[in-house]
Amino acid sequence: MKDIFYLVILVFLTSCGTSFVAKHGKLSVKGTQLVDKNQQQIMLRGMSLGWHSMWPRFYNKSTVSWLKKDFKVNVVRAALGVEHGEFGNYMEDKNFAKQKVFDVIDGAIKNKIYVIIDWHSHNIKLNEAKEFFDEVSKKYGDYPNVIYEVFNEPDYETWADVKLYSEEIIKVIRKNDPDNIILIGSPSWDQDIHLPAKNPITIDKNIMYTMHFYAATHQKWLRDRTDEAIKSGLPIFVSVSAGMEATGDGKMDYKSWQEYIDWMEQRGISWVVWSVSDKDETCSILKKSAKSDGHWKTEDLKESGIRTREYLRFYNSKEP
Repeated sequence: MKDIFYLVILVFLTSCGTSFVAKHGKLSVKGTQLVDKNQQQIMLRGMSLGWHSMWPRFYNKSTVSWLKKDFKVNVVRAALGVEHGEFGNYMEDKNFAKQKVFDVIDGAIKNKIYVIIDWHSHNIKLNEAKEFFDEVSKKYGDYPNVIYEVFNEPDYETWADVKLYSEEIIKVIRKNDPDNIILIGSPSWDQDIHLPAKNPITIDKNIMYTMHFYAATHQKWLRDRTDEAIKSGLPIFVSVSAGMEATGDGKMDYKSWQEYIDWMEQRGISWVVWSVSDKDETCSILKKSAKSDGHWKTEDLKESGIRTREYLRFYNSKEP
């Protein structure tokens, strides 16, 4: 009887210790695929929070815990608002901005999931970005949970400009963190993925390139373009995705969204949905009634939030 008791305790402790990050550990790039510590292919699926400088109330550990518990995310994305937003963007209040992002990072580490640290800007701010990524990589570089996204959606910059900027940020990060994944953006709001495919960054091997889509606007042409980039050897990570128009508003296109999800699942491409926020637009998954610390009821979710939760629960439940 005593042996059975100890066996049950052992099984319980083992199951408690097998968290997602404990199981998969430090991530790396193998060919065009994201792989775990055992060199096995891995897919991350999760949610991006909206700009911290617009929706700071959701930037806390409890929200991260709820997203893991209820939405079954295995990754969250903290969007550091660099220039925009009335609640302490990085250019106006660095300490507030950093603390909001740190709270999400700490929440992800506590909940043993991955976290994308996103420099959420459409413009090159080299010196400010270098300062931020130097600090954050020193603070969190030893944690396998961490992924750096150095430039969210360059808009009118050339790939030459984005590449040069990204190489400078990579050098800063690698002084403190030699091997966690770094995500690189491309021009035209991360749709010109063919440009880095023709002229990729060569100073680091543990990098991936972000492609962003809104399914009602970006149809098969963007998937075809991305397929060509993958064929050329470019590793892809979809760090923003959603089912409506590129404005973030308008009607949901469920057919196109499902086509994108099927496409990503078939290719092993990680995907993150935009966004945890309560703005009066389709892509904000929450209504104003949503509490700041999670514990959202179904009636607190918009149509996009209900469907996003369904998708994440379904696809992440398929993980062994």
